[in-house]
Amino acid sequence: MDTLKFVIVGHIDHGKSTLIGRLLYDTDSLPPDKIDEIRNTAQGLGRETEFAHLLDHLEEERQQGITIETTQVFFKTDVREYVIIDAPGHVEFVKNMITGASHAEAAVLIIDAKEGIKEQTKRHTYILSLLGIKQVIVVINKMDLVGYSEEIYNSLKKDIGHFLENVNLKALWFIPLSALEGENIVKEAENMSWYDGPPFLGILDLLKSEESSFNKSLLFPVQDVYKVDSKRITVGRLEAGIIKKGEAIKIMPHGEETKVKTIERFPHQVDKVCAGESIGITTQDSVFLNRGDMVCKSGEEPHFTDSFYAHIFWLSKKAFHKGERLTFKCSTQETICTIEEINRRIDSSNLGVIEEEGETLENLDVGEVYIKTKKPVAIKTFDDVQELGRFVLVRDENTCAGGIVTAL
Repeated sequence: MDTLKFVIVGHIDHGKSTLIGRLLYDTDSLPPDKIDEIRNTAQGLGRETEFAHLLDHLEEERQQGITIETTQVFFKTDVREYVIIDAPGHVEFVKNMITGASHAEAAVLIIDAKEGIKEQTKRHTYILSLLGIKQVIVVINKMDLVGYSEEIYNSLKKDIGHFLENVNLKALWFIPLSALEGENIVKEAENMSWYDGPPFLGILDLLKSEESSFNKSLLFPVQDVYKVDSKRITVGRLEAGIIKKGEAIKIMPHGEETKVKTIERFPHQVDKVCAGESIGITTQDSVFLNRGDMVCKSGEEPHFTDSFYAHIFWLSKKAFHKGERLTFKCSTQETICTIEEINRRIDSSNLGVIEEEGETLENLDVGEVYIKTKKPVAIKTFDDVQELGRFVLVRDENTCAGGIVTAL
């Protein structure tokens, strides 16, 4: 059974946590004592039981009524297993939202039927486009507040469709529902007979899981090297491909070649490991490996370059000025870089172009940029291998931007 990760995004109070809580409740995915815990918490806050509290574990979140951290929740159907990523909706937590969404294969954009498209709706939608998420479901929630009106639903559907086109996204499905009332979540809606599509859970089962990383070229970024007794064990996460005991490997960027002597996966040695697992390897020859090196196969080496095009989301409240030195981090690689060109500066709240060929980036601006690194790095476009196409920029030891590689 495969697994699909999807993120739920949208403006604050449009019902993300309530939708997830209702979904877990209706699919019998909750521990027996969880409902009692939520009831007791709600009573302590002087509220009725709310499904959103199933997700908001932090006391601060419960008191403020907003989701602060990115929460991951697991459930399964007869079709597959799911990982739900509940991303914060509040403007102050955009960095958390990007962190969660960057690991998703699909996205659910939730919109309040009464309030419609808001600022954070636009900002989150652009982030989905920025991260290259192609599978998007639009949920028009709180239909109970508009009398389950087909006319209001169709009007919102039209507006949202046009908006998505502006950021190069297209919704695979639009669905009306009421998360609070449980309408159209697991079972077909009783109050919206005019809707002829499947309920929310049925739509999820129609989504496609990402192409397996097993079938891609071997990519094993070196995280560290440990000496255990007489062995030097190179450790890291296998990002793509399959690695086997005894097979020939090449170490980039210096190009040394050797063979895999052992594969260490706690608590035993194994003969083969697939992408996604954290492992250690030893080599037949005494080769020198460092953090940031890349283990691959000869003839399938990743592209090393010191310049590339990217889209970045500026997260620092301190503005960026072109030419500043920043630290570039991608996978286990780290080097100094400069943004040499800001080809376009975009306001993430309305997606309008602030200026062409800009000199600065302000908090929550999107930049289409050209980056130069001090030393060559192994990268891929985000569409090719996400783990080598996703990076962060650091200034004064604080993460100031997240981005994706768009062209080499």
